Amino acid sequence: MFKNIEDSQVSITELMLPSHSNFSGKIHGGHILNLMDQIAFACASKHSGHYCVTASVNRVDFLNPIEVGELVTLKASVNFTGNTSMVVGLRVESENIQSGEKKHCNSSYFTMVAKDANGNNAKVPGIILNTVDSVRRFARSIARQEQSKHRTSKYNSTQFKIDDYLEIVKQHNVMIDL
Repeated sequence: MFKNIEDSQVSITELMLPSHSNFSGKIHGGHILNLMDQIAFACASKHSGHYCVTASVNRVDFLNPIEVGELVTLKASVNFTGNTSMVVGLRVESENIQSGEKKHCNSSYFTMVAKDANGNNAKVPGIILNTVDSVRRFARSIARQEQSKHRTSKYNSTQFKIDDYLEIVKQHNVMIDL
């Protein structure tokens, strides 16, 4: 079974309130991460027809601050489908209500896994790739998966060799006191 990507796309807009701000008066990153997880869940669940859980988040860079009083819009779309998992692409934008200025605040990729009523992984429908962008996003997700398979274990505490890294570490803002 295959579904159109557009059928599970989700968008939400929320007004940023003072209760969402951090000590510097900007919207707290944790609040945005919470909203991102919610919309990724909604998109993945809509696509799969199952309850979904977050398996991983691929890099979140906060590009622009979000101010109290701005509208934040989050957009989610399934970029990739495996057997039981989906990669949901997210985009976060803020809008100043008075000036109309819009800012791209961050983009990220959430890997979501579908679960059946017993908590077991559930098969998900594939997606229909019908645009150049959809093929590009799917291919990029495959590449990201391949990159994650090649993560190194040389920094694992049982395999780490300090002598290989002391000179590199000394080039940075650090004092070594072993």
